[in-house]
Amino acid sequence: MVRETQSGEGVSVELDGAGLEAMSPEPLLTRDYETRPSLVYERLRQRHGAVAPVDLLGVPAWLVLGYREALQVLQDDAGWPKGLENWRARTEGRVPADWPLGPSLEVNHVLIQGGPGYRSLRTAWDQALKPFQDPRNPQAKRLKAAVTAYADELITLMGQAGGTGLADLSAQFSRPLPLMVASHLLGFPGSQGDDALMDMWRVLDAGPDAGPALDRLLGALAELAELKLKTPGEDFPSYLLAAHPDLSLDELARELFMLLGMTSDHVGILVSNTVVEVLSGEDSVRASLSAGMVREAMNRVVMRKPPLVNFVPRFAAADTRLGNYTIRAGDPVWVSSAAAHADPLFADHVAPSTTVSTRAHLSWGAGPRQCPARELASTVAAVGVGRLFERFANLDLALPVDQLPWRSSPFMRGLRSLPVRYELAPTAERPVAEPTESGDTGAGDTGATETVTPDVAARQRSSLWRYLTGLIRPGR
Repeated sequence: MVRETQSGEGVSVELDGAGLEAMSPEPLLTRDYETRPSLVYERLRQRHGAVAPVDLLGVPAWLVLGYREALQVLQDDAGWPKGLENWRARTEGRVPADWPLGPSLEVNHVLIQGGPGYRSLRTAWDQALKPFQDPRNPQAKRLKAAVTAYADELITLMGQAGGTGLADLSAQFSRPLPLMVASHLLGFPGSQGDDALMDMWRVLDAGPDAGPALDRLLGALAELAELKLKTPGEDFPSYLLAAHPDLSLDELARELFMLLGMTSDHVGILVSNTVVEVLSGEDSVRASLSAGMVREAMNRVVMRKPPLVNFVPRFAAADTRLGNYTIRAGDPVWVSSAAAHADPLFADHVAPSTTVSTRAHLSWGAGPRQCPARELASTVAAVGVGRLFERFANLDLALPVDQLPWRSSPFMRGLRSLPVRYELAPTAERPVAEPTESGDTGAGDTGATETVTPDVAARQRSSLWRYLTGLIRPGR
């Protein structure tokens, strides 16, 4: 039986032998959630407090809405572990075999994995990413140079429609840029990675061809893993193998899938969201960008519109009080960064008009399982946004901001398209800048010491480039 009583802090709920399944939770992924998720979070908060029972496509779960409670879960890996083996309903066979979220959670990579094997895998990830995230390392400098070159390639391609025109910055810039960077990180030979990137795009869009695309992608990543095992290079898979030589080819392919999928979608959304915030005219965001502080603008953006809105589930290790509810051992708990950022107990203390943003956002997680690639992803997004506003003399939204089409999933929220009117700057190209002493990346600093020349002939042969070329509409 469930009893609700009113307290000074809202609804207090006492459970007398009743579990999550007995509470008839309301569906989360509704049309309202697709269009106005903030209203859904607020409605749940008003009814339940900091933690709410929800239905995720037929499977009940707890959604953490409170900032304090989100930190409590994220920072306590022992009390709230990851790993599907901790999910009581799944162990008891009560999760449908055809549950739509099953395939994405069953791939046992570093983002999902729990248990004793996680620590060594996470250590290997940290070691493999360090050359790309330490600004003093030559690999990090080459990465920034590559991001700049890829961004310029994409902008130049858009400019083939004319010095002024219309473009979809999501399809033509924000989404392909991080995929191209991921291909650089993975060390795909030549333009071979472009076909894999297109399949990653199909998987992320979850369309009718997502299944065959996933099979092809995993096959391509397995071939790449085998190549790096035989012929290591200066790339992420080679470094990961060196740090964790016991990884099987199948395990390595899953980790590469995680890097490719999570980083690319997260970064692409972050770029688009930052552009929208700047173009929609908020003075403080424009001030940050004009002062050369792209990362400050991005930090403000992820407070308002984090790309990763809900983290993958954790599970209560024991019966634990959280918010107004007792969470039973083995119950799934999904932390919502988007809802936590809107928690009045947190949001009311964040000054909306300051140029310098808070670092207390949860966009990259918190605690020991904070995203291992957060610095890399931030660098890619900052360089990409910086190049956009340097290469274009003028950018304006082609639709009112409240009419931009959004796409929501259980994990991510981003734009389906970002139509803009543009005018290219008269001096389109510039040399790559020398790094600053601080290594900070602003609108005018790539932090790189060398240029990267793309293989144009290989690009023209690739499926990704043919697709992007097909989006050009001269004279629009």
